[in-house]
Amino acid sequence: RSKIFQNDSQNVSSFEELVVPITPESIAGYVAFNGEPLNIPDVYDITADRPYKFNRTIDEATGYRTISNVAIPMRNHKDETIGVIQLINRKKEFEHKLTPENCRHKVSAFDQNDLDVMSSLASQAAVALENNILIKSIERLFEGFVTAAVTAIESRDPTTSGHSFRVADLTVGLAEIIDKAESGKFREINFTYDQIKEIRYASLLHDFGKVGVRENVLVKAKKLYPLQLDLIKERFRYIKKAWEAEMYKSKLNILSHGSSENEANQLDSLYQNRLVSLEDYLNFIIQSNEPSVLAQGNFEKLVGISNEKHLLPPGDMVPLLTPEEVQLLSIRKGSLNDSERVEIESHVTHTFLFLSKIPWTTELQNVPRIAYGHHEKLNGYGYPNRLIGDDISIQTRMMTISDIYDALTASDRPYKRAVPYEKALNILADEVKLKQVDPDLFQVFIEAKIYQLTTGK
Repeated sequence: RSKIFQNDSQNVSSFEELVVPITPESIAGYVAFNGEPLNIPDVYDITADRPYKFNRTIDEATGYRTISNVAIPMRNHKDETIGVIQLINRKKEFEHKLTPENCRHKVSAFDQNDLDVMSSLASQAAVALENNILIKSIERLFEGFVTAAVTAIESRDPTTSGHSFRVADLTVGLAEIIDKAESGKFREINFTYDQIKEIRYASLLHDFGKVGVRENVLVKAKKLYPLQLDLIKERFRYIKKAWEAEMYKSKLNILSHGSSENEANQLDSLYQNRLVSLEDYLNFIIQSNEPSVLAQGNFEKLVGISNEKHLLPPGDMVPLLTPEEVQLLSIRKGSLNDSERVEIESHVTHTFLFLSKIPWTTELQNVPRIAYGHHEKLNGYGYPNRLIGDDISIQTRMMTISDIYDALTASDRPYKRAVPYEKALNILADEVKLKQVDPDLFQVFIEAKIYQLTTGK
């Protein structure tokens, strides 16, 4: 691939990259294929018995005249050819401008000293190219590692799939708009290429610490864990069966002693009433299990249900609800109790600790700190460090807006339904009024329609 062109006599800035096959048919291809330099006094005098020939296309397109030509292989530390440096037309005087008319008089063949100098330059160029290839390879490797890590973390909670990538798109998009601001509060704020990359990695990895949160807590959709609700249902079924057995035993006793059928029917009626009451209790428990705000009076009703105890074989008094079940069903809002919420919130600290163990390069050294604060609020009521105002970096404040927006609008999660983007923006506007998120950044987020960057993703 012909990558870089330079010519004092011709304007080559508009030249496009050329792909040269590594075969003996072209000069550069021959040198790359054989790993040996070529020094040609006049390319138009190449004899037919040579495996290579000169491509006259550029000369014919530009009106230029190529005469002398030298091509030197670029070799890496493994003695592999990784490129070719090609020089044309060795001018007798540096300041000469070559034309088709004067080039034969002002151009000479390259000598051995030229080849020695070019060989040295080719060696240095090979080192530089190899270093560049190595750096790009390391960057691709790290990019792949980050992508794999994020995918692995999000696979623990499939309902959040794509969240980190969308947050990265939104935050980078907002940062790029801020960087271009020519007036207003952000006119003096600029982000370098490396700082944008730093913001992107911090956004991608902001939830990395969720690997330290128990999976059942991470994906908890309702106040009770599924197994706990199944246990309650099984307990109720067992109580029903115990009542049914007790009822039939009592009926048999009544009928065997010659009592009236009316007494037996009363037992049936009592049994049915108890079943209706038990079914009402179970429906209320299932309703209370939803991660909605606990209605007024529901706590007292749950306590009342738990106070009901029933004698079951082989003689145990069993409550309809255990104290732990009452405590979980009494969660005021959402699906998490206090200890579970603390565990979920600990993911930011886990993120910081895990990311701090990565030997970041200088230009990416702030990734852990940027990610660490994405749940902080400007008014100091965030977590984990209750930072206030400018103690929260602008990079983190941008990420916070993106994180909240995507959490609100993303595909339905088990514990909440997605909301339209208009409602999500209204919720963010309310948080601005509460001094929780940055008002100026939010204004840019709306005016530049950053939120549209993840539409359909």
